[in-house]
Amino acid sequence: MKDAVRIAGRRVWRDGAFTKGPRRVPEETALALTYNGGTYAVMMGTPQDLADFALGFSLNEGVITSVDEIVSLDIVEHEDGIELRMWLAPEIAERISARRRQIAGPTGCGLCGIDSIAEAVRPSAIVPEGRSFTAREIMTALASIEPLQTINHETRAVHAAAFWTPARGIVALREDVGRHNALDKLAGHLAQSRTDASEGLVVLTSRVSVEMVQKAASIGAPVIVAVSAPTALAIRTAESAGITLVAIARGDGFEVFTHPDRIAASAEHRTRTTSTDKAHVA
Repeated sequence: MKDAVRIAGRRVWRDGAFTKGPRRVPEETALALTYNGGTYAVMMGTPQDLADFALGFSLNEGVITSVDEIVSLDIVEHEDGIELRMWLAPEIAERISARRRQIAGPTGCGLCGIDSIAEAVRPSAIVPEGRSFTAREIMTALASIEPLQTINHETRAVHAAAFWTPARGIVALREDVGRHNALDKLAGHLAQSRTDASEGLVVLTSRVSVEMVQKAASIGAPVIVAVSAPTALAIRTAESAGITLVAIARGDGFEVFTHPDRIAASAEHRTRTTSTDKAHVA
């Protein structure tokens, strides 16, 4: 299997002079997702945790509703990419034949190849109420991901998506050059391990676009915590999906954009806010 990290030669200009030396960079390769012999999508991504990616992508795209619907999964390496070859029961394969599409998109493009605006902004799943969290727990979850970003430590060039619970800390973390891919990989792991997503929160090292909210809703996570800002459409989608969207989360604090009733200042003040306190974007 292809390595997730490669060594690249480079010349560095600093302090008025050139120097030479190696640089560790993340690998990026074509990942073809096929079902019963037909190509559904081709994404660019990091060749690691590919079974998780295949399962998570299939669930988040609505190709399957359960990991049990995949009869077999083979990871086949080719000279110019990797095929994630999945076989579904005939009745399920027929269900997706009408919406099969071929995608040749840039890194982790969450909406590449979709020829219908309605599908691009499709309604998200409605998440269960789930549990509430304190501000300290949000900060703890945020601080927990950095030590586990092994590829990013080497390259400073990949995104991470993690799932955190108060009882277990970081349950799983997945990395990829594409932020959508990282979240798909996380979704695949959580589904395969039968993890109850309503008990924790998703932590993202990227900005929050509408596709990231849609994927988190598919996972069933009630809270998203992201280090960067959300788009206006992501905020509206999180509001309608029942997701608490926490963004611009840094070492000194965070901002809550939707459903703030799940976030309490402290354990002593873990109470529900009134509907008039909810943040929203008109």
